[in-house]
Amino acid sequence: MTSRQAFQAPKGTLDVLPPESWRWEAHIALFAGIARRAGYGLVVNPMFEDVGVFKRGVGESTDIVSKEMYEFDDKAGRRLALRPEGTAPVIRAYVQHRPTPPWKVWYATPSFRYESPQAGRYRQHHQVGVEAVGTDDPDVDVEVISILAELIAGVGLRQVDLRINSMGDSSCMPSYREELVAYLEEHEGELCPEHQARWRLNPLRVFDCKKQDCLAVRAGAPRIADALCDPCREHFARVEEGLTSLGLEYRRDDFLVRGFDYYTRTTFEFGALALDAAQNAIGGGGRYDGLVELLGGPPTPGIGFGSGIERMLLACDAEGVFPAPTTRLDAFVIDVTGGAVARDLTWELRQAGFAVDRSFGGRSMKAQFTVANRSGAPVALIIGDDELAQDAVTLRHLQGEGQHEQEVVKRHDLIGRLRDILSNSAN
Repeated sequence: MTSRQAFQAPKGTLDVLPPESWRWEAHIALFAGIARRAGYGLVVNPMFEDVGVFKRGVGESTDIVSKEMYEFDDKAGRRLALRPEGTAPVIRAYVQHRPTPPWKVWYATPSFRYESPQAGRYRQHHQVGVEAVGTDDPDVDVEVISILAELIAGVGLRQVDLRINSMGDSSCMPSYREELVAYLEEHEGELCPEHQARWRLNPLRVFDCKKQDCLAVRAGAPRIADALCDPCREHFARVEEGLTSLGLEYRRDDFLVRGFDYYTRTTFEFGALALDAAQNAIGGGGRYDGLVELLGGPPTPGIGFGSGIERMLLACDAEGVFPAPTTRLDAFVIDVTGGAVARDLTWELRQAGFAVDRSFGGRSMKAQFTVANRSGAPVALIIGDDELAQDAVTLRHLQGEGQHEQEVVKRHDLIGRLRDILSNSAN
């Protein structure tokens, strides 16, 4: 007999299984609640877009578009791309549907980049993020940064560094770019080999390079902060004032540019200090006041961020916070009378709001207890012949101080008793 091939997940992808996936659910639910309280609604975009959305929006000179993007032709010959990041598809949707601004949305989505897998970053990785489109008020910048700060605090991370910068705008950036180009021309031979060949495509990309050659050149480069026009200085000062007022600690980083071409004015990034410095970004973003126009809409300001779920949870592991839940069950039903009572009782309890599971296949009581203990449920609800005759269940504690204690409870009293037990254990 010919053996069948056992397939594995593609390189750079990850299967997320329970109980780890329960932590993902908790993370997304936490973020959804934070975004909802700030007035952001869920947006769901396609996983693939016309390739032009990313080439025009993110920038053809970026590594994401030029090296890492998954592109393909569909059966009608249309050139498409799997989304490598979250912002451009949201802005494409804004241009297409023209919602009333300010438009505030959040998302949770996979993104795809053909890059070497690294700690907390896979070829299919997952992000949560927000976008606020239609206002250039610097207080919105503060709000967006504070949402990510609240998520980071909500998962329990404490060793975090927030860096902020201003990239200027169309009034002050052209003259700064000229100054930077002149500087890099003088020091071209000192750059890393990659940027010696490519820096002219976008001189600011040199600031995003982590190689020592480029870092040494960067140290003497002209600073964006010195070139900002008065409106950009005032905008950034208001952002700093707002962060200080909210008690959010930050530091200015004149060379924070991040990896996309669409950023203007405010940029920011949170780093997890418990992770290696080269791979410690757990979320960041900035203002993109020209992106809507690039994708065919009217001049419209906007700001947002993306935060990688895998990298965030890796930082949680490094600090020993936000562990995966040990269980999500309230009770486990053990039925040795044929299974009909377990079928009906689990349904009844689930309708009352409890998380309840059972064993299947007519297994012995010992085998069912093995499954019950493994499930992590705090109590077992046992139905044998005596309980069936009395229209009752035996409730046995599986966890905590009263482990192995048990009591007989009438079926009509079970919901109230179960609520009492779970309430007491939570206090």
